[in-house]
Amino acid sequence: MAKNKIIVNGETYIDLTGDNVTAANVDSGVTFHLPDGSIGTGTSTKDADTSDATLLDSEAAENKTFYKDGVKRTGTAPVRGGVTGTITTRDQEYTIPIGLHDGSGKVSISQTERNKIIPANIKDGVVILGQTGDYKGEGVTAQAKTATPTFSQQTIIPDTGYDYLSQVVIAAIPVTETPNSAGGTTVTIG
Repeated sequence: MAKNKIIVNGETYIDLTGDNVTAANVDSGVTFHLPDGSIGTGTSTKDADTSDATLLDSEAAENKTFYKDGVKRTGTAPVRGGVTGTITTRDQEYTIPIGLHDGSGKVSISQTERNKIIPANIKDGVVILGQTGDYKGEGVTAQAKTATPTFSQQTIIPDTGYDYLSQVVIAAIPVTETPNSAGGTTVTIG
């Protein structure tokens, strides 16, 4: 019969009666005395209750282990480090790849496109990506012309060195009237 309380000459040397230790509270394989004085062996592997864990395999770094629902699991999320990308068109989007990033990655506008975003290429007063435009347009040269109507189709365009026609004056159709031998008038058009 196991002894759980020892008193010598009225003095208590051992009293296990109030202990609440159980095998689950003691490391696996370690022996101890139970409250009734009998010998017990610990069963605890110090596992935590992981039943409420919410981490998914795809959220843990690939080849790294963790516990969930009491089961050792391995992560599948790729470790990306510093991912970089460039944008080369106005409507282009950069999709951030799934995985774990170290925070050093960058997405930027390509150097070719940045070289185009200068004040001289932006309308005066318009701000694009922090650059205020100062382009006021190029000087243009207008030309005025005079044309005489004919019975054939004519195409009237500016001469070389001119950007547009400011006006085209079409002369009146020349008409001459002369008396004829029959006592009438001969009308000559053109």
